[in-house]
Amino acid sequence: MESIPATAALILIDLQHAIDHPSWGVRNNPNAEQVGASLLAAWRDSGRAVYHVRHDSVEPHSTYRPGQPGHDFKSEFVPHADEPVTGKHTGSAFEGTELGERMATGCHEVLVVFGVITNNSVESTVRHAACLGYQVFLVADACFTFAKVDWNGVLRSADEVHAMSLANLHGEYCTVATAAEIMGALS
Repeated sequence: MESIPATAALILIDLQHAIDHPSWGVRNNPNAEQVGASLLAAWRDSGRAVYHVRHDSVEPHSTYRPGQPGHDFKSEFVPHADEPVTGKHTGSAFEGTELGERMATGCHEVLVVFGVITNNSVESTVRHAACLGYQVFLVADACFTFAKVDWNGVLRSADEVHAMSLANLHGEYCTVATAAEIMGALS
């Protein structure tokens, strides 16, 4: 894997307690938070920029609605004082937010992304970033999703949904990589 430039930005998506609510169902990648926390620590040690995205749902019954305990970041991903937080109301972290402006101000052309949900906010953000001209790396083992019924009524496991989302993105919109590969490319 190529070296990750010092100007690259790490973008963490929706890593909030809301995602642990049982209503989401069965997830994959049970170690995603541990993997993501290791990558975040290595990234911080490298001195590269970190940006946090927080979903601020406007839906009254959403587990991500502001003012509820689920809205808070998971303990492993609480932003440091110098790490900006972007609140979003849609799937893409770039839609209707200041994230694009923050990337321009920081001269970030390479983005490394992880978080939840793989086939929702992560996929939306990666596609949007690629369409805006960023080079994007998606950390497969630091993302997770949930089982879902497909258009034909077939229940797909969380692993299947995750794998299909990664396959849809890799090549055209991003380079899918592991956390170990990204950490190895930081030196």
